[in-house]
Amino acid sequence: MFPSFSDQRRLCRASAIPNGYFLLLLIISVLIINSAACSNRNCQVLEPCSLPTDCGPGLYCGNCPAMGKNQPICTRGQATIPTTIINGLPFNKYSWLMTHNAFSIVDAPPLPGVQRITFYNQEDTVTNQLRNGVRGLMLDMYDFENDIWLCHSFRGQCYNFTAFQPAINTLKEVETFLSENPSEIVTIVIEDYVHTPKGLTNLFTNAGLDKYWFPVSKMPRKGEDWPTVTDMVQENHRLLVFTSIASKEADEGIAYQWRYMVENEPGDAGVVQGSCPNRKESRPLNSKSASLFLQNSFPSFPVESDSCKEHSATVGELVGTCYKAAGNVMPNFLAVNFYMRSDGGGVFDVLDGMNGQTLCGCSSVAACQAGAPFGTCKNVAVSNTTQTPNTFGGFSGSVQLSGSASTIHFMNLLYFFLLFFSFLVFQL
Repeated sequence: MFPSFSDQRRLCRASAIPNGYFLLLLIISVLIINSAACSNRNCQVLEPCSLPTDCGPGLYCGNCPAMGKNQPICTRGQATIPTTIINGLPFNKYSWLMTHNAFSIVDAPPLPGVQRITFYNQEDTVTNQLRNGVRGLMLDMYDFENDIWLCHSFRGQCYNFTAFQPAINTLKEVETFLSENPSEIVTIVIEDYVHTPKGLTNLFTNAGLDKYWFPVSKMPRKGEDWPTVTDMVQENHRLLVFTSIASKEADEGIAYQWRYMVENEPGDAGVVQGSCPNRKESRPLNSKSASLFLQNSFPSFPVESDSCKEHSATVGELVGTCYKAAGNVMPNFLAVNFYMRSDGGGVFDVLDGMNGQTLCGCSSVAACQAGAPFGTCKNVAVSNTTQTPNTFGGFSGSVQLSGSASTIHFMNLLYFFLLFFSFLVFQL
């Protein structure tokens, strides 16, 4: 039987008396919940966090407003190094993270007295990228200021407002990493605008990288397997370098990229769902005459705040499409912008899946077991598949953007395009 209206008023008055007690109970409940919540580097991937120090190794505290996910969660910031789980296979059996325009770093200082007008693709130093498990670097190299510079420019010419730094600075970071980590292999893909005779040869020699050089003469030319990673390490052939200029293979001993790898279209054409066309310089993706496969997975115009959305389920679907387009061959390099940003696992989870499928037939490389028959997988919970961070330390902190930073970078993009179109009009 429902109470009468007068009964309801008495109930309301009665319930109004202990409001202070309810408030006290609510505060106590919140304190209990907070005390039970993870903190002090105990939080795992996808768990809520409030401080960078809340998250465990290989994770940072971030969010993804582009997907409507404003609550900060522990997000992967480091890759699993597949050779630490399954070692000794040919180099082309592994998949590696590659950073597109690895040198084009947000907040990198411009030349003195110059406002840089270009766009950015990464957020941390090349050293930190390598420590976080990146093993491929895309670098644009130009003749500039009587030297070779890293530059994000157009029409094959570097300007002071599109220049970043002398290339030797970044290459010395690579040399330091290889020296400190004698079992690691790094690949560099050069968009090459250097016309100085022997310019690249001298550059890599002066950076101390010649001692790690993988010789062109030992690269497979007909789609055969590469040497095993074990052999490459033992022979200290731990640096693979490719150029976009074919003549430099004969002139300088630097491998012409599309003689040894296939590649899909970069930019917007490469991120269309259900499509994976080859780059015009590349052989068809299903060609059997090249044994490396580079997949570009980034839009033409990078936007930091959107990249977490790009690195959600979308990138995994793109990998699946390109895998089929290549005749069921897994990409060896996955090139992205702002590699750490995602809504949780991001490109790191995708790479775990790529290596798991190729190396052991499992859904994640974390489920692989060295020496076990192919298809024998450990039981690994989905929430735990990301907890195999590399041992090189690296990033810790938040990559949340401030509104002002986004505005500044957007204006840089706008100025860059205005300048570019003005340049074209002037040329005409």
